[in-house]
Amino acid sequence: MVSSLPSPSIPSVPRLSSLSHGGGCGCKIAPAVLRDILQSMQHSTGFVMPPQLLVGIETADDAAVYQLNDEQALIATTDFFMPIVDDPYDFGRIAATNAISDVYAMGGTPIMALGLVGMPVNVLPVATIGRILQGGQDVCHAAGIPIAGGHTIDSVEPIYGLVVMGLVHPSQVKRNNGAQVGDVLVLGKPLGVGILSAALKKEALSEVGYQDMIRLTTQLNRPGIALAKHPGVHALTDVTGFGLAGHALELARGAHAQVCIDWAHVPLVHGARALAEQGFITGASGRNWASYGQEVRVPAGFGVVDQALLTDPQTSGGLLVSCAADAVHDVLALFAQGGFEQACVIGSVQSGTGLQING
Repeated sequence: MVSSLPSPSIPSVPRLSSLSHGGGCGCKIAPAVLRDILQSMQHSTGFVMPPQLLVGIETADDAAVYQLNDEQALIATTDFFMPIVDDPYDFGRIAATNAISDVYAMGGTPIMALGLVGMPVNVLPVATIGRILQGGQDVCHAAGIPIAGGHTIDSVEPIYGLVVMGLVHPSQVKRNNGAQVGDVLVLGKPLGVGILSAALKKEALSEVGYQDMIRLTTQLNRPGIALAKHPGVHALTDVTGFGLAGHALELARGAHAQVCIDWAHVPLVHGARALAEQGFITGASGRNWASYGQEVRVPAGFGVVDQALLTDPQTSGGLLVSCAADAVHDVLALFAQGGFEQACVIGSVQSGTGLQING
């Protein structure tokens, strides 16, 4: 099992995950509550949005997009959360990778980041906080961008994330509402990170499982840049806190169509199903299902474990691509070139509404 003992060099340091009530994208507000908040924001003001704002809050997309000129649009996003792991360096890497992903999910190239840091400074040593920031900085360097500033506060729980900005050609912005009937769905990373994190918190995750978790959550979704340039790619998003079902439903609502997922083809992190069968399921899974389960049709025999995997909150999850059938080969090739060997076809877009899970 992954050791949870404090570092011998700083023996009084508590487990990072013990300082937070939830970790990673499992901290997100439930989808139904978030929709209510966003709708109230939209209806609370008569302010007219500028035409240059190509993407705002209306479709719960991955980032905002503002057109600067005929050739450039600015992508702006932010993401932060509490620890999903106990190693401070890994926490920083995961949080930064997750935040940058939203730029890739819009089809953009990141250009700069700002750090968002809230730390219990009377609980965590400066060295520990420094390792968190170092992890984030190293990921940003790998993405080719600087952390150009930020903001820090003294917080009860440790919080870390980034504001990330990127650029994209206005014609290549990929939203989550562009899917078309007849499209094929491709998923870039396997599911199950939330389940692994639940096992880690209970000190029941193997070292192999931990390394799989770190590998997946720190893998930058760079293929989004090339995918956005492909004319056969119609919609793009990343699977994060609302689980595969939640983000697939966003595609369905945006397209006014039905998304069908072939459950047997959905890739899972090695060991995730076994851990779910042992009860290592996050509370966010239940909140997700309560928010949108009425829009999901499942086959007979689709049990509690399958539901938990379908709704499992993914931290720094994979890209979900809706593309024309004749573009699938190219899409899979772009994923493979980027090191995403487990990317695969998981479903399609059809006439209808909601989400259909096929056995």
